[in-house]
Amino acid sequence: MEDFLLNYKNGITRFVEITAAVTGLFVLKKYKFSTAKYFIYFLVYLSLGDFINTYVKYIKNGGFLSFLKGTIFVENYWWTTLFWKIGAIIFFSFYYYKIITIERFKIILKYSGYIFFVFSIIYIVTHWENYFVTFFPIISVLGAIIIFLCTSFYFFEILQSDKILTFYKSLNFYISVAIFIWWLMITPMVFYDIYMLNNDWNLIYLRRYIYLFANIIMYSTFTFALIWCKPEND
Repeated sequence: MEDFLLNYKNGITRFVEITAAVTGLFVLKKYKFSTAKYFIYFLVYLSLGDFINTYVKYIKNGGFLSFLKGTIFVENYWWTTLFWKIGAIIFFSFYYYKIITIERFKIILKYSGYIFFVFSIIYIVTHWENYFVTFFPIISVLGAIIIFLCTSFYFFEILQSDKILTFYKSLNFYISVAIFIWWLMITPMVFYDIYMLNNDWNLIYLRRYIYLFANIIMYSTFTFALIWCKPEND
């Protein structure tokens, strides 16, 4: 079982990810007048982004992108940082800005997103030599802080309103729980990436298992919520 999970980790992740995106497209009509439609577009964006991320496979063993061998694009750290570690955070700061109604929370999220984006670009430019060969822990940690801000503000708001009576019917509730758990599970791993460079295989396998199960939980929750929940009047 363990060998199966490790051997098909990428395939399993793609499956649950694409399932969530396709489900979103099937129910898009249901959510077309709510902010949730942006989340469905985001799921499609993630599927396309991860598909592009697989380009590295076609560089090896004489693939059609083998001409990139020996260039800075031989690894996909740069693309993952751009489309996920920055792009996902900017999306969620935008999304929660749209669904949260408390003005001071909206202002905090708005400017947190701006500051995070500007800081990330400046950090990448000033550490350009590492952008193509490794991830930046500081970007991951700051991104996690923004996710925790988004979800904390949302949970606080529903606790202070009548929404608490029907929270289990809310798509935004399931989104918040799923991304909170995902970032809570994954963020500590960035501090152990140094061991990846030292080929500590016990940690490498553990890291792969954590990512796999975190992705399964998150995307399965998205799929369930898109089907189960009803649109909210945002």
